[in-house]
Amino acid sequence: MSDPILGLVALGFLFVVIFIGFPIAFTLGAVAIGTGWIALGPRIFDLAVLQTFSVMRDTVLASVPFFLLMGFLLEQSGLVERLFRGIQQLLAGLRGSLYLATLITATIFAAATGIVGSAVTLLGVMAGPSMIKSGYDTKMSAGAIAAGGTLGILIPPSVMLIVMGPVVGVPATDLFAAAVIPGLLLAAIFTLWCLVRCWIDPSLGPPLPMSERPQSLGPVFKDLVLGVAPVIVVIMSTLGVILAGVATPTDAGAVGCFATFLLTVGARRITWAKLKRAAWQTLEVSSMILLLVVASNLFGAVFSRLGSAEFLANLLTGMQLPPMLMLTVILALIFVLGWPLEWVPIVLIIVPIVLPIVQAAGIDLIWFCTLVAVTLQTAWLSPPVALSAYFLKGVVPQWELRQIYAGMMQFMVLQVLGVAILLLFPELATWLPKVTGPP
Repeated sequence: MSDPILGLVALGFLFVVIFIGFPIAFTLGAVAIGTGWIALGPRIFDLAVLQTFSVMRDTVLASVPFFLLMGFLLEQSGLVERLFRGIQQLLAGLRGSLYLATLITATIFAAATGIVGSAVTLLGVMAGPSMIKSGYDTKMSAGAIAAGGTLGILIPPSVMLIVMGPVVGVPATDLFAAAVIPGLLLAAIFTLWCLVRCWIDPSLGPPLPMSERPQSLGPVFKDLVLGVAPVIVVIMSTLGVILAGVATPTDAGAVGCFATFLLTVGARRITWAKLKRAAWQTLEVSSMILLLVVASNLFGAVFSRLGSAEFLANLLTGMQLPPMLMLTVILALIFVLGWPLEWVPIVLIIVPIVLPIVQAAGIDLIWFCTLVAVTLQTAWLSPPVALSAYFLKGVVPQWELRQIYAGMMQFMVLQVLGVAILLLFPELATWLPKVTGPP
């Protein structure tokens, strides 16, 4: 068996084992070392050491724990609940007001942290009971919460974009800037969908009963000011300085993390137990992500050393497909893989494999990465994995899993529409990086 074919066999075996349910990080490492030992002999261990140290020296990845801790601290502070309550009361007389409150809160929370699981859980705890009590449609409610929570994977500071940057050789700051407009566009599409559906069929989202509406707007504005202003401070202290070129993502993440800590202390909602839990969650998730990066880098190095990546790239480019059709095929592959897999193996395994094809076709890498990021949101809304469904089911047990799936699928179609718009108008992703980038 030739080396390129050996690499492809290893790739196929890897996906089979992952589908069975083996841990991704350990499977990646084991397959990489096993394949490397067959083809390279003892040199595989030298390669493993070099790849590990190359990841450890990447300062951009050091921002991952900072942004994770920001999200977990905001989750514990109670500021997001106050924000949701204020928007809900302000829009109480509007059809579908809870859908709007959920999606607006989700968008703001996504801009303060890049954690999808926490966002879906928090939105489910806040909005789920209110939607049930107000007689909202279960499918629409579940879809709005799950889709709103997935915005955290795209809207900066996104952990996925931080990981993707070094993989494709594009600065994370450029990817952050590129994702802003598409992220807001998706949020607007979700919101418009809910408004139109409720306008056509008021039973899907009736206005809040008079008994639940505020007697005066004073407390409402107080909740909005106290809920929105602190989160905006966090956003400006992180995303603002990144896009302005004042600080790197790692430096900005540290500043934003410190600002979030001060806000949680000022809100008097943080305790030693909550702080300890946030720190422990940060340690767990960041360790998992960085271990995956190390293992995938090793597999990618072996795959490339065997010549499999070049073999696959030559095979696809030999088909002489037009660049737009080639890009569509790649996105369709990522879309299909997003159903059984999470974003991590796709970003760390599939993207490096198709990267030479994208470069050979002359496709803008920033645009490509943004398209991949938007497409990968489907991994959180697509069965059978659809982790958002399980997070939501855990906090709103009254909703059946099939109802949650049905609600998520209609919003997944809206995401496909978002991908199509981004395909037709690349400037939605490339304009802001040019404006905020160096002259």
